[in-house]
Amino acid sequence: MQGNNYVIVGGSSGIGLALVKLISAAGGNVLVLSRTGNDLAGLPNVQHHTLDILTDEISSTILPTEIHGVAYCPGSIILKPFRSLKPEQFQADFDINVLGAVKALKACFKGLKKAGNGSVVLFSTVAVQQGMPFHASIAAAKGAIEGLTRSLSAEWAPNIRVNCIAPSLTDTPLAGRLLATPEKKEASGQRHPLKRVGEASEIAEMGAFLLSNKTGWMTGQVIGLDGGMSRISG
Repeated sequence: MQGNNYVIVGGSSGIGLALVKLISAAGGNVLVLSRTGNDLAGLPNVQHHTLDILTDEISSTILPTEIHGVAYCPGSIILKPFRSLKPEQFQADFDINVLGAVKALKACFKGLKKAGNGSVVLFSTVAVQQGMPFHASIAAAKGAIEGLTRSLSAEWAPNIRVNCIAPSLTDTPLAGRLLATPEKKEASGQRHPLKRVGEASEIAEMGAFLLSNKTGWMTGQVIGLDGGMSRISG
């Protein structure tokens, strides 16, 4: 990763921030696009550009000429019964999870192509493959991300790889309401075969692996990083 250029959208908190720290420590140059950048202070080789992916355009002038990796990290966790979900909620989840990713990848495509060995990392959820109540809206949006992953990996081969990570519940600010007390965190952990929720650093390690040349022969994959929830019984 040393000396390569990476664009991390939503890299100022949670998994995105953990990923930025890993790339920075490995000597990569990171451009973070997010609404705030307070937690990025002091990280070497990291630049922050204030951007709201829902409303702001990504100018080519702020992007590196060559981009070796892109990770799109924004997401949402709104869990409601289907009967309580309005069409506007489905649209909001689709906008932040899918259309935001589309906007970012369109902006970065030229730089990824110029690098010649670019890598893209997107994020889904275990709830796409493992049916879960109250997840209709987010699972629908993330299901689209998995379809986008496979479609772009075919279209952009052989010069740009596209892979996706599908975590289960992870201890991040986004999941703060679901893990607000030790009791809630313990109960959520017990639902997983490995009896705990994930850590942001664990998901970020997989993200950094997929962005690196170590996965140069991997594309089109949706990787379950979910404490075993999607594949084995608890």
